[in-house]
Amino acid sequence: MKKRFQPKFNIKKGDNVVVISGEDKDRSKPRKVLAVYPQKSRVLIEGVNMVTKHLKPNAQNPQGGIVQEEAAIHISNVMLWDAKTKAPVRIKRERNENGFVRISKKSGEVIK
Repeated sequence: MKKRFQPKFNIKKGDNVVVISGEDKDRSKPRKVLAVYPQKSRVLIEGVNMVTKHLKPNAQNPQGGIVQEEAAIHISNVMLWDAKTKAPVRIKRERNENGFVRISKKSGEVIK
């Protein structure tokens, strides 16, 4: 997909978010975003949506075995966490001299 038509999301890698729906729903516990996949509208979050993966033996893992790892969830199932209000918040984007900044609608603070 061309960069011109690429979707824009308010969630970035390294942000703290809360899961607002699904099996791992917990609106009071912030978690860290490990990766964002804008083409698929999905995010990878630390400790959420754990799946079991069976690995064949290879050079790095000669034994093989069963591994638990995170799987991506849809971006609509998470909300950004505001540390000041200690609550999930919606975001508005404003332009400044350096580009766009994300501002919390509850506290009015810039989210870094």
